[in-house]
Amino acid sequence: MAKSKPIGLVWRSSTLFIVSTVGIGLFTDLFLYGLVVPILPFILEDRISLPQDQIQSHVSALLAAYAGASVLFSPAAGIIADRVPTRQTPFLVGLVALLAATLMLFLGQSIPVLVVARILQGTSAAVVWTIGLALVLDTVGPGNLGKTIGSIFGFISIGELAAPVLGGVVYKKAGYPAVFGIGFAILAIDFIMRLLLIEKKVAAQWQVDGPEAGDDQEEQDANAGDEEDADEEEPLLRKKEGDGYKVPEGQPKAVKAFPILYCLKDPRLLTALLLAFNQAALLATFDATIPTEAKQLFGFDSLKSGLLFISLILPYLLLGPVAGWLVDRFGPKPAAVLGFGYLVPVLILLRLARPGGTSQIIIYCVLLALCGIGLAVIGSPSIVEASYVVDMYNKANPDFFGEQGPYAQLYGINSMVFSLGLTLGPLISGGLKDSIGYGNMNVVVAMLCLVTAFLSVVFVGGKPKVLQGR
Repeated sequence: MAKSKPIGLVWRSSTLFIVSTVGIGLFTDLFLYGLVVPILPFILEDRISLPQDQIQSHVSALLAAYAGASVLFSPAAGIIADRVPTRQTPFLVGLVALLAATLMLFLGQSIPVLVVARILQGTSAAVVWTIGLALVLDTVGPGNLGKTIGSIFGFISIGELAAPVLGGVVYKKAGYPAVFGIGFAILAIDFIMRLLLIEKKVAAQWQVDGPEAGDDQEEQDANAGDEEDADEEEPLLRKKEGDGYKVPEGQPKAVKAFPILYCLKDPRLLTALLLAFNQAALLATFDATIPTEAKQLFGFDSLKSGLLFISLILPYLLLGPVAGWLVDRFGPKPAAVLGFGYLVPVLILLRLARPGGTSQIIIYCVLLALCGIGLAVIGSPSIVEASYVVDMYNKANPDFFGEQGPYAQLYGINSMVFSLGLTLGPLISGGLKDSIGYGNMNVVVAMLCLVTAFLSVVFVGGKPKVLQGR
């Protein structure tokens, strides 16, 4: 007996709804992470009754539990996602883990319960990032990936950057119930959207051929043509280079079980993952240092420090889709090189802000806005370049990578690297700020951006003509 056509099939399987659902999922993950971080010390002190001298070490341990779970489970999430028939089921399972984690954080009365909650939260992050990005690629195709990722990253940056301040302010004004109430409300919206989602390959059973489906396909075909024309240095579809992506016979068992491992020998893919790491580290560095610097320079409390993030977020939110479209049109190399190169002088100029009144606050806000422009530009190149490279391996070896390809495995690795950046970024920048000062810390970060820009020149999109053959 044939299945009956689901209610609302067209809009539930539409590109807009699927991409919006993934965006809400990623936003929920980062928002809940940031919302809980500022109240962890108070949970340990008020609810667990830890001595004051043990709170910092336990906070660090809880943060490490989240990061460790996310890093360790991301590759596994990729393997699972590439082996199940649809992405929706693991996507929902990840949200169930996040709901359980949030409940345990809300009600937990012991350290072990809080540790398990943070591990579940990290596991959920691995699933949502891995499955979510794979679902986006399934939906929009490689030709539209840049502008889609740019739009999503611009949106979710609000959760990553503003949630810690919001969590602190809400806790101060209304206590634990209000903080977790916000979290549960967002989880409810996220759950409903994930439940309603119908993947395009599932919707194809009922032959959904509406205007949007046709438009999407035409746009993907057009963008695919643009990509081939745009990358003069190393066109992705150049047949004579296809042999370079062939996987030889007799691969080890580990590579057969986790095929993306073979692709990690490619310097283009390794550079793309470095871009992801540095992007995450930059976001986390701003998150960790803006509030403390604003307090030292201007005497700002948590609420006023939170308002400073608007200067950073707004350009990211507005320009992310534009920058992503440019990546789709001209390839990831120009955005990676110009984006990281542009951030070098801007980060160095952050040292211009001095203690003072309105004029100094304006200077700092303008400099943060300039940084936001750079963050918007570097938001898409990493994931687009990584997808391009893996797509070449998949096309050259369709039997080796399986029916769904290695894309979820790729995004599992990407999630692991991004989580490492979010974890190490504030640790390194915080240590540098304490030891050499805020201005010099930003000089070090700027030099890392300069190195990244140079590596992007050499490897992203393939070697430039002047370096080919060397």
